[in-house]
Amino acid sequence: MKENKSQKNIAESIKQWVRPEIRALSAYHVPPAADYVKLDAMENPYHWPEAMVDEWLGLVKEIELNRYPDPSASALKDSLRKSMSVPDGADILLGNGSDELIQMMLMALARKDSKGQAQTVLSVEPSFVMYDMVATYTGMNYVSVPLNDDFSLDVNAFLKAIEQHTPAMIFIAYPNNPTGNLFERTDLQKIIDAAPGVIVIDEAYHAFADDRFKNEAGQVDNLLVMRTVSKMGLAGLRLGLLAGKSEWLNEFDKVRLPYNLNVLTQVTAQFALKHQAILDEQTAQICQTREKLISELSKIKSLQVYPSQANFILFRTEKNRATTIFESLKTSGVLIKNLSPAGGALADCLRVTVGMPDENDIFLDALKQALQ
Repeated sequence: MKENKSQKNIAESIKQWVRPEIRALSAYHVPPAADYVKLDAMENPYHWPEAMVDEWLGLVKEIELNRYPDPSASALKDSLRKSMSVPDGADILLGNGSDELIQMMLMALARKDSKGQAQTVLSVEPSFVMYDMVATYTGMNYVSVPLNDDFSLDVNAFLKAIEQHTPAMIFIAYPNNPTGNLFERTDLQKIIDAAPGVIVIDEAYHAFADDRFKNEAGQVDNLLVMRTVSKMGLAGLRLGLLAGKSEWLNEFDKVRLPYNLNVLTQVTAQFALKHQAILDEQTAQICQTREKLISELSKIKSLQVYPSQANFILFRTEKNRATTIFESLKTSGVLIKNLSPAGGALADCLRVTVGMPDENDIFLDALKQALQ
């Protein structure tokens, strides 16, 4: 009896004190992946060469874990500026992954307008789920503009949304996640020109794409370019970069938690960037393998395969078959991403990360078996 009463009291307290929009959310869930061929998280599947690992371990031995890291990560910023060719006119802000950068920006912009209404965050649908989630965390109003049936950008609808909602921030993932495609650059330029607040071009998958907005960072007052090293093979470091005018970054830096980048991340990222050629070679291999995987998937008549400029491929199954196929793949020891439960434009869609050639072969064999 006491336990039931306690549970009731906790439930009542949560209802009283926790914001209703937070109670309505589900926590971001990452499924366990042990013993699976893991093709669900857009990771680089390649390890470092043994000699590189040994060199890194020697470096780690010298790290003073009893000391706080450089709070500004100045040496790492210099390495990233050189590695990613950040323009001289752009400043750099670093975060614990792109997620923290998104959080910092929206925390700084989360204010009420003159009518007491929450400021708006605008993006497309479908896109990176954290834009919506962090907007909710910070009490902002999130608005998304549906993409066309082929996942291209409906620029006229987006421009109308800008006019209607006057967004404080616009996020455009380029290439888009989870669809993998690049939008028309001329359409994005129209959006940049029309943006009343800040616009962020999220280039998380820049390494695999044919086009970038990096050179515009620092050249356009309200344009910021965001990147991550996760897709370059450094997902475990949790390191994101934001480049743009220092006036904006100085404001966002005010809500950054002290020492947000630990010393292991800083030292390891600097070390890895000194071996950029190895990371670039792995990226080139992934791009080559991606085209082969797209070709093989396109041979399966029951699938609709979408073009990709990222390290993953989105494909649509026959109606109401996606979840069954997903579960069959899991039974075969292959884990990909089931996007169908999200509904809407992603109904019947699955997404597979480009793995190593042998992993892709295992996936294709398991997929063909599932389709039977």
